[in-house]
Amino acid sequence: MNLDSLYEEIILDHYRHPHHKGLRDPFDAEVHHVNPTCGDEVTLRVRVGGSNGQGVIEDVSYDTLGCAISQASVSVMADLVMGKPLDEATKAYDEFLSLMQSKGQLEPDEGVLEDAVAFAGVSKFPARIKCALLGWMAWKDATARALAARETPRTNEETA
Repeated sequence: MNLDSLYEEIILDHYRHPHHKGLRDPFDAEVHHVNPTCGDEVTLRVRVGGSNGQGVIEDVSYDTLGCAISQASVSVMADLVMGKPLDEATKAYDEFLSLMQSKGQLEPDEGVLEDAVAFAGVSKFPARIKCALLGWMAWKDATARALAARETPRTNEETA
């Protein structure tokens, strides 16, 4: 079995048996992203915990409509970021974004990306890059919203 076949199997496995699919409570932020090019959609929720200024991605849940690449990618992303400190999860996001922008020229760091290395071949197909990035962009957006909400002081009316 060659590497491309293995990567294809990883993508198909996450598509057929998605991890963390189904919107869960409690959550800190929810976003809905759409890829206007092909119509793929994701609604994603994130819960950020932690203290002492160090956030931890406690949960990621989602619901998707779309192609195998977009659905598998969000499954892989959820596996990769859940339970990780925010800085490690953000490093994985940055690494995946660089991989998708590489046009197949970047050797992915398996130590950072784990199963997400399976999407290396996708970077050679510009029409599919947005599919692979949809869930990752939604995660980044939801996480930023969750962190902003944590930093916004609540008024007495909100806490009553």
